[in-house]
Order: sequence, then structure tokens, then C-alpha cells
Amino acid sequence: MAWWNAAMPAPTLAEDNPFARPSDLPYGLPPFADIRVEHYRAAFDAGAAEQLAEIAAIVADPAEPDFDNTVVALERSGRLLGRVLATFFNLVSSDGTAEMLALEEELAPAHAAHMDAIRLDPDLFARVDAVHADRHRAGLAPQQVRLVERYHADFRLAGAHLTESDRSRLKQINQRIASLGTQFSTNLLKDAEARAVLVGSREQLAGAGADEVEAAASAAEQHGHPGSYLLTLVLPTNQPLLASLTDRDTRQRLYDASVGRASAGEHDNAPIAREMALLRAEAAQLLGFETHADQVAFDQTAGSTAAVDTMLEQLVGPAMANLAAEQSELESLARADGIDLAPWDWAFYSARVARERYHVDGTALRPWFELDRVLHDGVFHAAGLLYGITFRRREDLVAYHPDVRVWEVLEPDGTSIGLYLGDYFARDTKRGGAWMTCFVEQNHLFGDRPVVVNCLNVPHPPAGQPALLTLDEVRTLFHEFGHTLHGLFSDVTYPRIASTDVPTDFVEFPSQVNEMWAMWPEVVDRFAIHHRTGEGLPHEQVQAIRDAERWGQGFATAESLGAVLLDQAWHRLRADEDVPDVAAFEAEALQRAGVASPLVPPRYRTPYFQHVFSGNDGYSAGYYSYLWSEVLDADTVDWFRANGGPTRENGEIFRRRLLSVGGSTDPVGAFESVVGHPPDLAPLLRRRGLVRD
Repeated sequence: MAWWNAAMPAPTLAEDNPFARPSDLPYGLPPFADIRVEHYRAAFDAGAAEQLAEIAAIVADPAEPDFDNTVVALERSGRLLGRVLATFFNLVSSDGTAEMLALEEELAPAHAAHMDAIRLDPDLFARVDAVHADRHRAGLAPQQVRLVERYHADFRLAGAHLTESDRSRLKQINQRIASLGTQFSTNLLKDAEARAVLVGSREQLAGAGADEVEAAASAAEQHGHPGSYLLTLVLPTNQPLLASLTDRDTRQRLYDASVGRASAGEHDNAPIAREMALLRAEAAQLLGFETHADQVAFDQTAGSTAAVDTMLEQLVGPAMANLAAEQSELESLARADGIDLAPWDWAFYSARVARERYHVDGTALRPWFELDRVLHDGVFHAAGLLYGITFRRREDLVAYHPDVRVWEVLEPDGTSIGLYLGDYFARDTKRGGAWMTCFVEQNHLFGDRPVVVNCLNVPHPPAGQPALLTLDEVRTLFHEFGHTLHGLFSDVTYPRIASTDVPTDFVEFPSQVNEMWAMWPEVVDRFAIHHRTGEGLPHEQVQAIRDAERWGQGFATAESLGAVLLDQAWHRLRADEDVPDVAAFEAEALQRAGVASPLVPPRYRTPYFQHVFSGNDGYSAGYYSYLWSEVLDADTVDWFRANGGPTRENGEIFRRRLLSVGGSTDPVGAFESVVGHPPDLAPLLRRRGLVRD
């Protein structure tokens, strides 16, 4: 059964299916221990049937459409399906067994079809449209007006206003994109595992930390290669070990494996990306937009591709000038070693500059960044300074994998906020990257409190050894916890506009702000403790890390811009354009945008650009959001610094005016209510060293 409609017998759900009723665990935590793979399909079918029956009742209501009988009724629909999908799609990303991945290939298009059955229903849209037209005369509260406007935009952007034939074509496109997105992610997961670099001797890993070598040995043994070393791949192009490996051949092998992922053979993602981009272009044109990028920008804080271009144009020139200066310096170092600088050498020589000029060595610093200490005495401590919250371990609550831990989050007065799940270690069944998501989103309509999870991909240490983080992983942990705070502090009535349900180009902003506390004195002094000696990281070393942050910003900005502009190029195609050669399209797009460099590839190349090719959701035409959000972030960091840093007063302002409001108000207005002025690009340019102070 692909999906249910009113002409079919309604499926029934067995009483012993864990999704048959709301979870009776604290906060509605899913009963993971009771859920088996076979439970999902039956619960999905029953949930889809139940929601479509609820939608049919809304449409059949003889009363004139109003906020309660149409919009609130929509909010109340689909509770069973919501429980199923929140659990399934979270777990398929974080613990995607072969059975789960196979089921995803069924459920992704079935879910797309189900959403189309709702969002493309012209009779339902007519009721929403009527409420929208009357929203300012109906005595609605501001949050209610916002909810009506969001639903109206959802239906318009889905195509509910189109002709029957165009709606039919959109349904086909949406289901095909959903299938392709699942295939893209599965291909990448499988090919990344297949391309992990097997190394035969310890000498070939010279320069790597002892724990990194042990982790590689452990990974090799787990994959049937005892006595060897296996270097697994993280999602971005630039692999962390490239900065420390002294064996140039190993560096090249690792780099080649990274940039070659899902680029050929049975797991080739290039044709999938091409088809997805052209399908998105066709859908956008059906909806009245010139391109998919125009469609996406319309519903973001940017408002238009012209606004996105204005921001990017101000970054490209300074970034590439900085890159050229960095390249000249690194080429000199490489020539002194008798080699011509290659892409797999860049991180190695850049790290040398950081060591020699700023005395910052990412590998040497890892003993000071033990995961649990960073988490408890860094991330949690910073949240306590700002917001007064505390974390109580709940060992009585079972998560979905033995590595995952559960904490209850408490207000200063001891009242409960919600649950926080930490899933930090890499495994073969987990997709690359790092993210936050919700199993339960806060809302007052149903009285739900949040259940939030952070996923990272830190290499699992050998048995009995502590997990030591790189400096980048420390920042990632703080970053993802910024998303967590956005989810935990949500204080909104309606699910559609709660938590992190904000425009994509705004959602990264709070998480980027939270990164600032990683090197804040009252925070770093507590967590940066050598795991063997107990000595704190010297203050001069912390200052060196801050001083070194501007070094390498040409590279960091250029590789980010490469990914952003590649995303924009794909999603500014028109449906009748052809892309016979994906690699050639990529090269031409980067050249045209002024960010092409043979030594610095984009942060993500097309075949492993999971952010934008993983399905209907995500960052398609929206990867610019990281830079757009960083404009707001840098401005807000300046505000925090000018007002005393991590104080309870500052935390309350940021929490109450911005983190708690979700999508219930204009996001830029929420930003301005904190910092007191419209967004300013200058703080970002200064932070990245792209202008003189």
C-alpha cells in the first residue's frame, strides 16, 4: 500500500504495535526497546489513513471556515503519523540498518504522496484561503495570525492553487524527488564505507595522534582487517587527518577517497543530483517561479535570490584575495620541502603555520578536550551560566542505541523542561555530519514538552580509552547544542511554528552564536583539562587559539562559498536545460562564480552534497543559510561581548526574545529585539579577517 485514500478500507493497527497509543514514558519518549522494524509500515499506513479521515472531516464541515474549525483542526490532525515519522526518520539517519534503509525507500515516496494528498487538496486550500483572507478582521492573536500565514504559504508553495493537471504533475515530481533523495543518501553511506582508506603500517600514519591510530586499528579489526588501520570518512571534503599525516601518499589516498565518493560505479550520485535539480526546476516553474532558488528564497528571511547574491558578492572578492595570500605562503613552505603544493597538502601546511606562528596544534590539543568533560564542564556549564538550567542523567530511560545517553533538563527552580539525548559516536549505520532534531516538539496545544537529540560522528575510542575531540569537534558540539537550546526553550502554542520551525536561513543562527562560549574564559577554563595530567590548558594557548582563528579564513570562506555557489548553480537551472556532464557543470559553475581553485575544492562536491540532495527537505538552494546566519551570529556575538558575556540577564534576553518564540514571529524582528538594530555584515567581515579593523 503506497498510501491510503477514502476509497480504501481504513487500515487497523494492532494493539501490540508500540505506536498504537501515545508513549507513556516521560515526555513522550518513544519506547525504543519495544519498536521493531516491522512496526513502522503498519503504523504509517494507519496514521496516514487516520489523518486523511481527519482532513476529510475538515473539508466536509458545513460551517464557514474559521481559525478553529480549519487551521487548528489541521494542527490537531495526524498525531499517530507524527509519532511514527519522528521516530522513523530520526533513526534511519542515526541507526540506519539495512532493513531500515530498505524501508526508507518505501516510506519516503509514500510520505511525499501523503503530504501531496493534503497540501494539493483544492477544497482544503479553499478553506485555508478563506481564513487567510479574513485573518486581520477575525480578532486573532499575533501568534494565530502567524500560524494562518504559515499554513497559507505551505499550501501555495505546494501548488494547491494550480490546475488539476499541474497538481498531478507536482505529485509525480515530489514522489520521484523523495525516492531519489533516499537513493542519494543510501549510495553515499555505502560508498563512503567502501572508500574508507585501509593502511597497512603504523609508519604510514605518522603524525596522527595515538588515540587516532588506535581508533583506526579498532575500525580495521571490526571490518575484518586485523593488524591494519582503517581511516573512515567524514562528510566534508577536507578530512581532519589531512592536517597531521606526514606521509604524503597517505594524505593523497585519503583526499582522493574523499573527493571521489559516490562519483562512479553502482553508487554514482551524479545522475541522481542532475535529475533532482531538473525536477525541482520543473516544480518551481509550475508554481510560478523562474527557478527553484527563487522559490526557496521567497519563503526565507532573504526574500529573494537578489538579496542572496548581494551578500555573496561582498564575500567572494575578499575571500579569494585572502586565499591567494594564504596559497602563496603555503606554496613557499611546500617548495622548501621539495614539492609542489597539492590539494591534499593544504591542510598539512596550514596546520604548520598555525603551530609555528600561533603555537596551535590541533592534534596536540586533543588530550585537553575529553568528550565528557567538554560536555559537562563546557557545554552544560555555559548553558547554566546563561540560562540557569541543569542536567540530570536519566539512566532509567532507554535510548535507541547503547551509545546514546539521556538527560532531563531542569529550570533553575527545578521544574522540568524536557529531555536531551546525546548520540556522539560514529558508526556504520549513522549518516555523516552532525545534527539536532526532535523526537517530540514543544507545543501548548497538546501539552508536549521537547525531546531533543544531538548526533555527532566522533570516532569511537578503543575500549577503555577516553574520547578525545579535535578543536573543530569541540566547536561542533557547542554548535549542535545551540540548536538543542532552540528546541528546548520553545514556548509556543502551535506545533507548526514551534521549536526550530523557522526559515532555513535563520535556523543556523542560534547554533552559531552558541559556538562563542567554547573559548570563553569562564567556560574553557573548566573543560580544557588534560585527561591524564589534570592540568588546565594554559591561558596563553587559549589566546593563541583565538589569535589563530583568522588564519585560514581565506580557505574556510572559499570552500564554504564554493559549496554555496554550487548549490545555487544547480538550483538556478531551468527545466529545459541539460547537464550532460556533472563534473564539467561543477567546474564551470565555480569558475563563473569566481571561486574556482585547483587547490581548494568546495566543502561538498555534488555527489556527496547531502545537505541539498537528500530529498524534499534540507538545504536545497539554501546552503547559503550558514553564511547568512553567520551575519546575524557575528552581530549577536558583538552584542554579548559588549554587554558582559554569559550573564543570566543576557541569557534571559536571548532566550525570551528569540529562542523561545520559534516561528511564531518575524525572525529578523526577533533578532532586532535582541541587538537593537537591523543585521549588519561588518562584524562577519571583521571576524573572518576579510576587512581591516
